[in-house]
Amino acid sequence: MKRYIFFSVSFILLFWLFHVLTGMILTWMYTPNAEEFWHTNTDLSQETVLQTNSSTAVSFVISFLAASIAYVISSVFGKKA
Repeated sequence: MKRYIFFSVSFILLFWLFHVLTGMILTWMYTPNAEEFWHTNTDLSQETVLQTNSSTAVSFVISFLAASIAYVISSVFGKKA
């Protein structure tokens, strides 16, 4: 039971960390094209539309990477406990 709790906690922390780092990298790399938006939107709407371009594959890869690292961590530190 102790190994399961250790694995679960390390998986959740790593999964959160990878999502935060991915978001920071994507934000850092994003360059808006304000001139294009200025010319195409003559009548701006008052409605906010949120769109996402993330795919399921990216989430799957991040969760697999987090689970793999969490398994290695629980295996290494689980033997010592």
